[in-house]
Amino acid sequence: MMAAEILRRIVEAEPGLEIMWMAEDGFQAVRNCRESRPDLILMDLLMPVMDGVEATRRITRDTPCAILIVTSSVNDNASLVFEAMGAGAMDAVATPVLGDSGNGREAADLLHKIRVIARLINYPLELISSENRTGLSDEGESLVVIGASTGGPPALAAILADLPRSCNVPVIVIQHMDKKFTPGLVSWLNQQIELPVQLISEGDMPQKGVVMLPNTNVHLLMTKQGRFSYSIEPEANFYHPSVDVFFETLAANWRGKIIAALLTGMGRDGARGLLTIKNKGGYTIAQDRDSSVVYGMPKAAAEINAAREILPMKEIGSRIWQLLADKKY
Repeated sequence: MMAAEILRRIVEAEPGLEIMWMAEDGFQAVRNCRESRPDLILMDLLMPVMDGVEATRRITRDTPCAILIVTSSVNDNASLVFEAMGAGAMDAVATPVLGDSGNGREAADLLHKIRVIARLINYPLELISSENRTGLSDEGESLVVIGASTGGPPALAAILADLPRSCNVPVIVIQHMDKKFTPGLVSWLNQQIELPVQLISEGDMPQKGVVMLPNTNVHLLMTKQGRFSYSIEPEANFYHPSVDVFFETLAANWRGKIIAALLTGMGRDGARGLLTIKNKGGYTIAQDRDSSVVYGMPKAAAEINAAREILPMKEIGSRIWQLLADKKY
């Protein structure tokens, strides 16, 4: 319980935060949440009786609330982190170590995650349509882009598995995830799908037949030269990396066709960017309610009519491949 004690000290020392209860195992966490639901649960993965993945799954199903995974080993527990995110956890962070309860980097990271989640829960949707409706070029290369958050990793694996190795277009994925966990996600996806998966470095260009993910705690941008760039701006956008920021810079600067999909996730990131791509002539898809772990981001897109189609997760990959094979996009 040393880790729990460290977390308690960090949270109690932060103004505006208070602890409702503490649980010794996953079973007790599920029961406590049923009796007294908090705004946020800090969930360990490796607990006795019931592990953090199963506890996350049951809480999301029965008494939904925000869950942040706190893990002692980023590398060793990567697959469990992705499984927990598929079950409903919003994000993951490394457990602060003993002696880090004051001003340490890991304590600061934990508190930052808590603040971001607090804003996500209450973040209003800004209904802004794209003012620049110039169409996408029919002459450039096609590109597929997917945005996801809570519940994203398993959904991404299922959708990308429907794209065969002969899929000769770049696929860019924006998944809300801490930079520490992204290399593990790349390794995990490489075991799940046929297309190769790799991280994006500053200045890279999209590669045909490759799935590419940003490795960043800031924003990924598409430049006018068709290259990737990382930027802390806009700082006011607290999603890192932001789906909206990348979608909008992609719509402004990509010279070919775009197929964009917005998947499961809490909050509203990506809805405005999806609308921008649609208004530019791109083909836009949002995941449906029933197949979403959290129907937040795709719901926001549906509310502003940003998606040409709303599809269940199991149909999105095949639909993307159909559009590419028919050379419609």
